[in-house]
Amino acid sequence: MSEQAVRKVVENYIEGTFTANTDMLKGVFHPDAIMTGYMGPDLMIANPTPFIEDVGSKPAMKESGDPYKAEITNLQVTGNIAEATVYETGFFGDGKLEDHFHLLKDANGDWKIISKCFTTL
Repeated sequence: MSEQAVRKVVENYIEGTFTANTDMLKGVFHPDAIMTGYMGPDLMIANPTPFIEDVGSKPAMKESGDPYKAEITNLQVTGNIAEATVYETGFFGDGKLEDHFHLLKDANGDWKIISKCFTTL
């Protein structure tokens, strides 16, 4: 049951990114979540808000470049914590990314992303 719930959160992240559904994206992150990683050579450290705003301004499913695709390549649940890896291609047209997510079950029993570490490939 927990693995299905975690998978659903990650799938909602993917769908929200693909469709630029900012409400869906806000719903998958814990209020204290952090995002860290590299867009090319640039290190980014922030909460998810700038990412969500950027996705909302230009959907990943834009018509130019490769179509957006994302695949969960790893998912592991241990008690009230989980990790997942997502490989994305066609992000904003041409980008390739690998995301490493950490999730936890919050006080309400809902799974939320608490951290995302990413890099362009």
